[in-house]
Amino acid sequence: MPLRRQLDDTHRPWPLPARPWVMVQRWHDLLFGHWPLNEPSTRERLERLLPAGLDLDTFDDQAWIGVVPFRMSGVRLRLTPSVRGLSAFPELNVRTYVRHRDKPGVFFFSLDAGQLAAVLIARAWFQLPYFQARMKQQGSAYSSQRRVPAQPVIGLQAHYGPVGTPFLAQPGSLVYWLTERYCLYTTDAAGRLACGEIHHAPWLLQAAWADITYNTMTLPLGLDVPAVEPLLHFARFQQVLVWPLQRVA
Repeated sequence: MPLRRQLDDTHRPWPLPARPWVMVQRWHDLLFGHWPLNEPSTRERLERLLPAGLDLDTFDDQAWIGVVPFRMSGVRLRLTPSVRGLSAFPELNVRTYVRHRDKPGVFFFSLDAGQLAAVLIARAWFQLPYFQARMKQQGSAYSSQRRVPAQPVIGLQAHYGPVGTPFLAQPGSLVYWLTERYCLYTTDAAGRLACGEIHHAPWLLQAAWADITYNTMTLPLGLDVPAVEPLLHFARFQQVLVWPLQRVA
């Protein structure tokens, strides 16, 4: 999608930032895997893991955790070309949903990437908890194993794909609440709360299937993925614009 066309912000919950964006990314074959957190002790633990100033966001008083594998391409800084060998790689994130005052966003517990340079840059520039992993995506098969001396293995192995007709989530629905998020929260090097704006077109989603061999991505949080069927959605493509972090007052 041409960037000028993508800057349409009529679907956003708040206007685009006045500052220029600094990075563009293309996301491919993304699976939204979401699990409800019904146990009060699990929800309380999740809340304790959030930085000061953030509240756990809920839908009908229900908290969720997401495990989201996909593949990136065309990753580049503004006014610079993509660099062969550095601009395309798999990624896998573990996230929950938060708000600061009345502004909803995403909080990442971890982001695994198959490209070391991307890990180092993202940690330095965006203060996000990136980890290097051995990753592979081929057809419907996806695998990731974090490159840390940890037992048990921190990773994901699954096959997944779309089913059904593509659709746009309806405002007010759970699917819309889970996917249409336009900022992320993290902490800067001094431990202060910061917000990073992102922008993309509305998600064109499909229902999805997934055959998950193992998923240990939440173990570092002291959490097990609930033993229930996840809510699954697939997106073939999304182009995303990223703004620099800004400290939250």
